Order: sequence, then structure tokens, then C-alpha cells
Amino acid sequence: MSLAFLIPAALAALGALLIPLAIHLARRSEQRPTAFAALRWLRQKPKPRHRIRFDEWPLLILRLLLVALMALLLARPVLHGGESHAPYVAVAPGVDLAKARAALDSPQARWHWLAPGFPEVEAMPDAANASLPSLLRELDANLPEEVVLTVFVPARIDHADGRRIVLSRKVDWRVVPGAMTADVAQKALPPLALDIHHSADRESAARYLRAAVRAWQAPDQPKPVSVKHFAWLAPGDVPSKVGDYARNGITLLLDADAKFADVTAWTPLWRDEGGSTLIEGAAYGRGRVLRFTRTLAPQAMPQLLDATFPQHLRDALEPPVASPSRVLSAEHTPLTGGPTFPISPRDLQAWLALLIALVFLLERWLATSSRRAVAP
Repeated sequence: MSLAFLIPAALAALGALLIPLAIHLARRSEQRPTAFAALRWLRQKPKPRHRIRFDEWPLLILRLLLVALMALLLARPVLHGGESHAPYVAVAPGVDLAKARAALDSPQARWHWLAPGFPEVEAMPDAANASLPSLLRELDANLPEEVVLTVFVPARIDHADGRRIVLSRKVDWRVVPGAMTADVAQKALPPLALDIHHSADRESAARYLRAAVRAWQAPDQPKPVSVKHFAWLAPGDVPSKVGDYARNGITLLLDADAKFADVTAWTPLWRDEGGSTLIEGAAYGRGRVLRFTRTLAPQAMPQLLDATFPQHLRDALEPPVASPSRVLSAEHTPLTGGPTFPISPRDLQAWLALLIALVFLLERWLATSSRRAVAP
């Protein structure tokens, strides 16, 4: 281990050590000679040679130490070295910890979760959605080159990169039964509105769309400023003006009996459990055209009464962003040859600040103690 200073010029502040010394020398004694009449007749003796004497030397030492620590704090000390070289074991959330411990017999190993912050296995890991490859790269960069790294992963990795992980060291990659923990919280979806227009005989069908729109809106969520989705629930030919909405960038949702001759090739966007298409769509100009394949009535489309209908409809109107890929852990063993990074030195400012606070409290206790006869 070696000590270094990020701002060595700040050590010039050590010259301030002369200030406590000067104060104690100037106030080493508050006694003043007092002349008594009877002492005039005593023979005068030579005065003793004046010697420099420090009163209250424990207090002086504390004040000198306090000034020296303040100068060191300004110089920002850091400590190089001192990192543990014991084997490091990273366990991905979802892995059976008991099986992992049984598979590796290493009393000196340090066991941590492969999760944000790399907590010890005795603590519960954060179930937030984190990228396992990113965590591995961060861990590889923060460990010394000599540390042996063992990683326990479940049979399948979620949120993997599109390529193999490349690290600076060879990893003991061990696959054990288990599954990665599911995300406990979903990101809030942006507000979405649907402008619904219907004919008189489609009033009952429009109610299901209005219910879906209300399900999209959270109570405290602001309403969308602009409408980018337009529903046309009416049988027969679609007016050209409505078709222009899609051509200009709007997503147009049509009734199953609506006729839109400009589109001939449709792509399934939502299928039921049997594989039948419920909503199909196609690109049109700068927008899109979607169409129900069944009448919006529970008898023809039971999915209208399902709690997942609003989400399926929203996914069709605004396809969700593709989730990160899933890979088999056995086929995703990290490669070697990645860049190495110097280990960051340990910052001592926090510990030094705590020591300064303790020394200051001790100095104040001594300076105000009732046992002291003089307060320099």
C-alpha cells in the first residue's frame, strides 16, 4: 500500500502549524509580578535564565494535530493498493444460492450478488431491471488482475447484449438451475389518446374502446396534447378524408366491416390463443391503418371482456420497444481479451473528515474543562 496526494501543493498549509505554537508561547502564562513592600529589603538574587516552556501541552498537541489534519484534507490523500486478492464469486439473482455454495468449496472466496452495488449474498439483491453483461464489465474493471472470478448464472439470461461478453480475465462460468428474477415494476407508459368516431349502430362497440382508453390513463397522468390515433367504427367505405389522416401520419383503427381499398396486404398484429387474427395492420403513407377482424361484441370477440384487452389494443396501436434478448447461459460464456483498467485508488477524505471531527471535539473538551486553571 502507498499513500499519495491528488493536490500535493496543499501541503504548504502545514506552515499553519506555527500559529498554535505562537499562541501558546504568547499566552504560556497569565501571571503578572506584583510588588510587595516587605520584599524590598530582601537581597536581590540573580534572575533565573528564561526558558521556553509550553503550558497545557496536551491541548497544544491536539491543536497541532488538528491543523495538520486540515492540511492533509486539502491535499486529498488517496491510498493505492490494499485491495483484497481473495477469489471473488458473483451470483446472478435467481440462482439457488445453496446449490452454488455446494458446487464451489473455497473458504477464502468473497460471495456477492451480481446486482447493482454488488451486495453480499447475506443481503437481498435489488430486483431492478439491470443488464447482466454491463454488471460483469463493471465488476471486471473494478477487480485486480490477479483475482480469480467465478460467476454463477441461471440456465437463461435475460437482458443480454447482442454479442458475447468480452472481459479482461478468464471467468469460471458456472450454470446452475434457476431463472432470473422477474421485473417487479414496469416503467410508466406515456399517455395515449384515441379519437373515436362511430355510426349509430356502433355505439355499443365504441364503449369498449372508451373503456380501454380510460384504462390507459393513470389518475395523476396528464392527458396527451395531440391525438395520433383515430378510430373509425362504421361499416362501408372509409371516407377519403379519414384515409388522409393515416397518409399524414395518424394511426387509423377501422371497424371489421369497414372497406379500405387502398390496402390489400395486411399483417397480423394480435392473435388469440388459437392463432386467429384479431387485429391486422399495414403501413399507409406516413401513418398506419389497423383493422379489427371481428365485430366488437362479446359474442364474436370474447377478448373484449378480458382484462388484457386494453394492453393488447395499446400494443397494436403503439408497438412496444423490443425487449433485450434472452440467451442460453451455456452458450454465452464470456470471452477474454478485453481491456484492463487501473484500479481506482481509495479516497481517504471521508475517514479523514471523521478523524478531524473527533480531534476537534476532544480539543474543545480539553479547552473548556473546569480542571484547567488557565485557558490559553
